Amino acid sequence: MTITLLTDFGYSDPYAAAMKGVILRINPEAAIVDITHDVTPHNVDEAGFIIESLYKYFPDGTIHVVVVDPGVGSERAILVVQTSNYIFIAPDNGVLKYIFNGEEGFKVYRLKEGSIPSDDISSTFHGRDIFAPLAARISLGEPIDSLCRPFSGFLRGEVKRPVIDRDRIVGQIIYVDRFGTCVTNIEECMLGNRNVKRIEAGLCRIDRMSSKYVDVPKGSPLALIGSSGRVEISINQDSAKERFGLNVGDRVVVTLN
Repeated sequence: MTITLLTDFGYSDPYAAAMKGVILRINPEAAIVDITHDVTPHNVDEAGFIIESLYKYFPDGTIHVVVVDPGVGSERAILVVQTSNYIFIAPDNGVLKYIFNGEEGFKVYRLKEGSIPSDDISSTFHGRDIFAPLAARISLGEPIDSLCRPFSGFLRGEVKRPVIDRDRIVGQIIYVDRFGTCVTNIEECMLGNRNVKRIEAGLCRIDRMSSKYVDVPKGSPLALIGSSGRVEISINQDSAKERFGLNVGDRVVVTLN
């Protein structure tokens, strides 16, 4: 059974490794995959985009554990979400908003009080003491409904959608990767069969769409459909974020012919 881990714990501290140790003590046969532990601390939206962008590439039955949890130790629920092919375990803080928006027929459960022994649960490290053992036990075949109860009061979260007019689409940047590429919420299908006349974001203006980075000289800006199927603003071998001062939430306007 594959278990993936997505956290904001970083790689220099022992937290991610502690989760792996707990999982392997319970299920030594588990295949653990680190998605990343470099999510910006407490950034639920960033973690939500990351899990949405890759969860379908894993084998059916994979358990995806997302621990970006600013409310750790509070009364927030711990969710187990079952879709047709995957299981997600995450805090109830909107981090699974793209899953709720994109999947159909999912079932949402809330961890029952007492399902995980509470003697050694730290109020600051539920990743190790609750999420990890929960994932491991489910990976061994323990029924979800023996650990959790159905839950309808979960926080669905808001997936921001572009505004589409006759000749333009107004969206925003939703993610910036380590290369400084700015991913927008404008999906390829929203462009239809029309030509793009202009893409604008902050100080950046690009007058055509490209299909690959090498369509423009090194150091030149470009817009293209990236691997997530969304319009991206980039610079060939440089950072669009740094060059143009772009950030998540910034307005992006695509003008169509």
